[in-house]
Amino acid sequence: AQSEHVLGYLVNLERIPNSCSPPPNHISLKDRKILVNLSMAYYRINISAYNEAGESPRAIYIVPEFSVTDLPGQIHVKSQRTKAVVTWTPEHNPKCFVVDWGTGKEDMHMKIITTAAGNFTLDNFQPYKLYKIMVHTSDVCQCESFIRHEKTFGVTHFYSTEGVPRTGPANVTILNIRKHSALVKWTEIAVKDCLGFLQGYRISYTDLSRKKSPAITLNSSTTSYHLTGLKEKTTYRVQISGFTKAGEGPLTLSQPFSTPKYGTVVLLCICITQHES
Repeated sequence: AQSEHVLGYLVNLERIPNSCSPPPNHISLKDRKILVNLSMAYYRINISAYNEAGESPRAIYIVPEFSVTDLPGQIHVKSQRTKAVVTWTPEHNPKCFVVDWGTGKEDMHMKIITTAAGNFTLDNFQPYKLYKIMVHTSDVCQCESFIRHEKTFGVTHFYSTEGVPRTGPANVTILNIRKHSALVKWTEIAVKDCLGFLQGYRISYTDLSRKKSPAITLNSSTTSYHLTGLKEKTTYRVQISGFTKAGEGPLTLSQPFSTPKYGTVVLLCICITQHES
């Protein structure tokens, strides 16, 4: 309703983090759209409108994370307890590398490397936390130019020390129960509860005689499994755990289910109507 009174817009791109602390990078526009080429670092965009009377309050937008695809380089990380040695092989020698690392956009650190060496050491890592490391290149090694000239070379994730999952998967349900089979489904363990790179799940189940079947090992992308070879008219209990390189986490609470005596149960409804004579 007030757009006719707007003379233009001010856009401010902020890199997260930015240890250089340059002056705000304002872009003045007449249109309500802008195309910017950004690296895979985190960015905050502030947008305000202005007219002869002044400037409006800012609208704040956080650029979502980009998916990691078709990056030119590979990053390798070797953990040394609270430190990590990061190595890579650049395709060319830019004037500087810009490195971001942390557990998320609210906890990122930035380091500028002006040497041609393809390795560096980071420290102050805590165990059981997933860290993200991004290496960017820039041919203009000035803080105020990183937003315009920075290109992402590679991205990787790592744990300085891995632990076992603190919980099992959630929402374990048993579906399509038949005489000799049943479908088990669950929700994957949240990243914050894995405490390491999740390698897979293990399913174990027992019948009333407490005869335990051999554990079934599945990969980490699987969230359902078809149990077969079950006995009819028998009660079973199912438990699932997740595991990392450090070992197996706790089992879920047992989920009971009973197989029927007959393969399929059909409900037959007979409707009787009475006609008045």
